Amino acid sequence: MPVFRLSETPFDTGTLRSALLDERVGAYAGFEGWVRDHNEGRDVDGLRYEAHATLALAEGRRVMDEALAKYGIIEAHCVHRVGELAIGELAVWVGVTAAHRDAAFAACRFVIDEVKARVPIWKHERYRDGDAGWLHPAQDR
Repeated sequence: MPVFRLSETPFDTGTLRSALLDERVGAYAGFEGWVRDHNEGRDVDGLRYEAHATLALAEGRRVMDEALAKYGIIEAHCVHRVGELAIGELAVWVGVTAAHRDAAFAACRFVIDEVKARVPIWKHERYRDGDAGWLHPAQDR
C-alpha cells in the first residue's frame, strides 16, 4: 500500500527503506532531497516548510496511488518534512520497489516530480542577506 506522510522531525532513511523490502522486490530506487545553501544565485541560510496537512496527505496519497497504477511497482513511500530545517538537513525522501529497475526508476521520478508540483507544501527560504521569501511548490525543481 503506497504511503505518503509529513514529518515534523528528522527520519531514518534506512528504516524507511527496509520497510519496503520483500521477496517480490528485484529493484529499489530512492530519492533524497536536502536543504542546500543556495537557490537561484542567492545564499540560503535555512528554510521552513508549511503544509495544509489534510490536503497534502490526500494529494500525496493520490500521487502514490497513481505511481502504483501507472508503473506497476510493488510499493512506494514518500516522507516530506515540515517545520524549520537547516542547511544539509533531509527535506524529502522517496522509496520505490519493483520487480525491475526501469519501473522503480520511472516511478521514483514520477513521485518526486508530482509531489513537488501538486502537493500543497510551501517553502519559506531565509537568505543570508536578511531577506526571505515564499516559493510555490512547482518552482523548486
